[in-house]
Amino acid sequence: MDKFNIMGVVWRVLFSLALVFVTFNPSGTSYFHWLAESFPSIQPAKAIAGILLVGAWLFFVRSTFNAMGPVGVGLLVGLFASIVWWMISQGWLSIDNPAKMAWVVLTILGVVLGFGMSWSLIRQRISGQTSVDRVDT
Repeated sequence: MDKFNIMGVVWRVLFSLALVFVTFNPSGTSYFHWLAESFPSIQPAKAIAGILLVGAWLFFVRSTFNAMGPVGVGLLVGLFASIVWWMISQGWLSIDNPAKMAWVVLTILGVVLGFGMSWSLIRQRISGQTSVDRVDT
């Protein structure tokens, strides 16, 4: 059984960030940009990579929503949106730079997915309750 530790959360967040940034990022080096360079012609390697990315996204998003539920995901996104709003109001972040804002939004998405992947372990550690999937036999 997986025990809670902070490194487990960090690894899950890092993998989630990697998934987000490999799929798209403003630097121009992402799956999206790789696919767009020859679109509508798609090579087999691009199709395989795309199918693997879709599978990873389905796994991460479904796991996050199963662990946190729509309300929990909404609250976490709302918290991060409020932090960004506060940073903008303090002048620490500017909405005039779309690339910088894209990095911020993508980072928030990756962190939300990472926390969602870790949420069952975090909740178990805090409350002592174990989360299990229901299996009908």
